Amino acid sequence: MTFIKTLVLLLLSSPAFATSGSPATLDLTSHWVGYVALALFALAYIFVMVEEFTHFRKSKPVILVAGIIWGLIGWVYAQHGLPHSAEVALKHNILEYSELMLFLLVAMTYIEAMRERNVFETLKVWLINKGLTFRQLFWLTGFLAFFISPVADNLTTALIMGAVVMAVGKGNPKFVSLAFINIVVAANAGGAFSPFGDITTLMVWQKGVVGFSQFFDLFIPSLINFLVPAAIMHFFIKDDVAVGNNQAVKIKIGGLAIVVLFVLTIFTAVSFYNFLHLPPAMGMMTGMSYLMIAAFFIRREERKTQEGGFDVFKKIALAEWDTLLFFFGVIISVGGLGFMGYLALTSELMYASLGATYANILVGVLSSIVDNIPVMFAVLTMNPDMSLGQWLLVTLTAGVGGSLLSVGSAAGVALMGQSKGLYTFVSHLKWMPVIALGYITSVLVHLWWNKELFNVPI
Repeated sequence: MTFIKTLVLLLLSSPAFATSGSPATLDLTSHWVGYVALALFALAYIFVMVEEFTHFRKSKPVILVAGIIWGLIGWVYAQHGLPHSAEVALKHNILEYSELMLFLLVAMTYIEAMRERNVFETLKVWLINKGLTFRQLFWLTGFLAFFISPVADNLTTALIMGAVVMAVGKGNPKFVSLAFINIVVAANAGGAFSPFGDITTLMVWQKGVVGFSQFFDLFIPSLINFLVPAAIMHFFIKDDVAVGNNQAVKIKIGGLAIVVLFVLTIFTAVSFYNFLHLPPAMGMMTGMSYLMIAAFFIRREERKTQEGGFDVFKKIALAEWDTLLFFFGVIISVGGLGFMGYLALTSELMYASLGATYANILVGVLSSIVDNIPVMFAVLTMNPDMSLGQWLLVTLTAGVGGSLLSVGSAAGVALMGQSKGLYTFVSHLKWMPVIALGYITSVLVHLWWNKELFNVPI
């Protein structure tokens, strides 16, 4: 596996324990502390990858390892008379995480609020009752996943579209499997051309290496990534009529208002960053106040109809805290490995040896095996000297590379659980050559469509 090979290269590459260019930074890449840190991080990631079978939440091992890694760093630096160097570096990593966490917390709270107000359920029931053919439903759920995921996260999008497919395709297992593959590819592709579509794009935007509007240069390559495998799978679906269940669902009080406020919150975050030069997280937290104020009036209106009260803090409690804490463990752990010197070493191995284009394509392949969050955070921490076109390339590949395997993205893992055995790792693997064709085509389209951006420095 590429991940294991990289670890082996890291272990064998640096022959000495020395001081790097900065006098306050120690090179720990060939020190026993560095080896232990690498081994612990690899072990933690094995636990993450087998979470589906062990039900041991992924946040637990990575947070533990993050604490041990920085504990080891602090001990070594104290031994060398540099007690505050590690503290400064760790505070920098915590600041990066806090901005990401606050941004995501607001987005997750809005998604939970819309879910509770039946916004997504209404969309699902409307699709089920349209009386579409299986091919029409295949394309409609794919396109909706592609265009919803840039605003909502790909996990929520995949679950909504997956519920539609399961409701109308119970007696057609082949359709369910192909439709789920299509949804995973579409959701990941749609998230790649928007700063809000995926955690990796959000990280790239907050880091400032790609501007808000510049992400939309990836729209055509992302669309191609979805369309190529979908067009091939289309011919393997029987064009029978899907049957709905005539169920009716009504959006609760304030549901549409919350959708409008979510759009306004995104606009606020973008404005804070582009015009006021403030962190997007501050704009999102301002947007949280919109929801909290709206909740007061929704509660007051619901008391008149004797319905249950709408409570924002309950929506905050329902946010994906395991995911948020997992990000903490990953960002702090990778930050620690970077502080030891491993990311500079990896950057030299990948970007100096292979060149930026091949290295960025490899990042996408790697993200199908290892979660794209640590991969992208590592690239951002390495901060290789690349043009805008190359930064967009790595954003694209990290976003869509997870579609190569069912376990390569949150969308794929969630749909495997939802499908009741109709969509599995093996069923996805059978179509990997087709998905890989879409991956390669999208990269080639980006290299051609955005060729002028490869001369634009960051």
